[in-house]
Amino acid sequence: MRGDGQPPKDTMTVQVLDFYADWCGPCKTQDPILEEIQDDWGDRFELKKVDVDEKQDTANEYQVRSLPTLIVENDDGIVDRFVGVTQREDIEAALEEAGA
Repeated sequence: MRGDGQPPKDTMTVQVLDFYADWCGPCKTQDPILEEIQDDWGDRFELKKVDVDEKQDTANEYQVRSLPTLIVENDDGIVDRFVGVTQREDIEAALEEAGA
């Protein structure tokens, strides 16, 4: 624990929720960007792909209205949300902010 009562950043669980559908063209553009980040960042975050056609309840819970939607969250909650194809730099900035 740090002095402010928060756990150290290196113990923060960070995940990226990738809301997509097989029929979504822009989602196919987003995939290689996420794969590159995952390859470079290793186990600093967990990538969870959520097929909105199969997991409508989860998509509704996160209020996903457009695809692709990326949600970066940590133990404290949602850190950032991106709608549409998102550039690597923006995703990495959100991962840093989340404590990855």
